[in-house]
Amino acid sequence: MYSRPQGAVRMTPPPPRLLLIAPPNSYRTAAYIAAARKNNIDVLVASEGRYSLSSDIAAGLHVDLQDPAALTQLLEAGRERPFAGVVATDDATVELGSRIAARLNLPHNPPEAAQISRRKHLSRQALAVAGVPIPEFTILDLDQPLDPQLADFTLPGVIKPLSLSASRGVIRVDSRADAISACARIENILAGEPVADDYDARHLLLESFVSGPEVAIEGLLHEGGLTVLAIFDKPDPMQGPYFEETYYITPSRHAESDQQRLIECTQDACAAIGLREGPVHAELHAELRIHAGQPVVMEVAARTIGGECARLLTFGTGHSLEELIVLHAIGKPLQLVHAGGAAGVLMLPIPGNGILRRIEGVRAARAVPGITDVLVTIRDGYELVQLPEGGSYLGFIFSQCPNAGMAEAALRQAHAELNVVIAPKFRLEDAR
Repeated sequence: MYSRPQGAVRMTPPPPRLLLIAPPNSYRTAAYIAAARKNNIDVLVASEGRYSLSSDIAAGLHVDLQDPAALTQLLEAGRERPFAGVVATDDATVELGSRIAARLNLPHNPPEAAQISRRKHLSRQALAVAGVPIPEFTILDLDQPLDPQLADFTLPGVIKPLSLSASRGVIRVDSRADAISACARIENILAGEPVADDYDARHLLLESFVSGPEVAIEGLLHEGGLTVLAIFDKPDPMQGPYFEETYYITPSRHAESDQQRLIECTQDACAAIGLREGPVHAELHAELRIHAGQPVVMEVAARTIGGECARLLTFGTGHSLEELIVLHAIGKPLQLVHAGGAAGVLMLPIPGNGILRRIEGVRAARAVPGITDVLVTIRDGYELVQLPEGGSYLGFIFSQCPNAGMAEAALRQAHAELNVVIAPKFRLEDAR
């Protein structure tokens, strides 16, 4: 029998290494790094933020994520010390992440599916071909006269850019005049934004408006199978003309049979697009509306829920969303632990354009029974821009209560305690 020589040193295998691809302005990077370190996972952050305030980004691998050469650079980093998994944190990085994981034979979505999931016109086409219920839609070409393109489309409808997020540029239109005005407004928004390519800059999606309550689904895919992490009710009606997200409440109050149909429809949509691994975000750009009892898929994205809303997943699963994603990426999924009761979040809407002076009543909002936190993310002195040009929130209010109705009521009461003081924005002109 072999025995270890006295005094021999036991070799400890190095920790698994994760490649985290993040835009320089991603607010989720720190949470992913914390989740990895909690589980003894080494992280290499690939980003453009050489001068980032985050030391992990500044010390990571600096690449131009839009440059085709980024793929080669990241593969070379993997050859120096292999990666056990790849996580892309945002819409803009999911395609690159899938290409790297595919080349390294790690769990991944097909790169083509990742591309389809973040381009609205491509996902609509894939869902239509597969027979997944979606709104009627058409593509508008801004370089061609709009009247003929609108002639046969039944309004009301919703016009939106092909690749922006957070409801930016999404406008309801009830007439041809509305549609032409909305196109000009969205064109102006796109002029100041980096978009995927020239096609995205000069084309818009027009889809029929679908009324009815909304839900959002958050899940994880493994080998094409969907595990649902949470179903969120969105109790505020989304009637337009703009579509600002506000309340998210879990667990859902819809009937179990309706929830099951929603899950099945989400699974069908993932299969239609070709998604097989990693997070599925059925919210904002990935939401389901229930219309006349029939789920209608709006969009499906290969990413997680945005903003601080990810905190709700800790309540629903027993683990942070970032921890679930990181461990799933390296092949060590966690057992979900579903807590009792209910939780909710309010994404604080921006009530007007101008310069934020202060937000009054935060202490009173925190004191409302059932409220667990009030987080203000925009500081005094910053400019506030409403939708459709803007795409941010004042902050977030979180609740945790015995049931969903109480969680929603607590959020509404806390919101009523706040008073947002906004000063007008003045432009100084030289009158000489």
